Amino acid sequence: MPVNWYAALVLIVLLGIGSVALAKIEYGTTSVTLPTTNTTWHAALAFDICGTPQAALPASPTGGSAGLTTTGSGILLITPKGPSEAGANATLGKFASEYTGLTLTNTTLRVPGAKALVYTNGEKCPAGTPDAGKKGIVQARSWVLSTTPGKNGEINEVGGNTTTEPESLSLLNRQLITVGFGPAGRPLPKPPGTTITALLQVLAGTVPVATTTLPVPVSTPPSVSSTTLPAVRSTSTTSSSPSATSTTKPKK
Repeated sequence: MPVNWYAALVLIVLLGIGSVALAKIEYGTTSVTLPTTNTTWHAALAFDICGTPQAALPASPTGGSAGLTTTGSGILLITPKGPSEAGANATLGKFASEYTGLTLTNTTLRVPGAKALVYTNGEKCPAGTPDAGKKGIVQARSWVLSTTPGKNGEINEVGGNTTTEPESLSLLNRQLITVGFGPAGRPLPKPPGTTITALLQVLAGTVPVATTTLPVPVSTPPSVSSTTLPAVRSTSTTSSSPSATSTTKPKK
């Protein structure tokens, strides 16, 4: 047989082996975007309207189909129940769409409450607020509590970036989020110390994650006030100001 025929046969075999090897490599390195339906994450969420902190959202109802919920006290429970809540779909906007009374887009914000006003980009902050008369925009600022302790055992807090597209902000484990409406040049504050403390306690496993308001039991439950939590050391950056480092202790 001609030599070219053997050469072609060898080439075909080599290409076949290479294709199989490449397929195995690609299969073995397929990445999974968290969170998945087997993930349980916790984060903290706060709201600020024109410089005025808002009350934490009440706990989401139990037994619902939503997997992105709040347990009250400003704590988010991120446990996707399907593809629409998992991976890149686990966003602040998705949470808002599943929480009755809360409206959040990149241009509008409505927080449940007594007044429950809808704030739209370009509107002026109402009278009686610290930013009264100033035009505001909807924005969000986020941080993440590091898992690596600092020199003195404090928890490193990194981030502080502001986005004007809060609807697409990805939810992360150990995340601190403040959503607000106000002047573009004013950085949003971190969630209240009580909210950060509640998150630290949940992450440490010192208090249960409650989703309903239960009657006060007859017996006195174990106190969690004696739990000493590490200080939170923040390294915050925003697009409008240089980075700053501070050490604070969340309020008990």
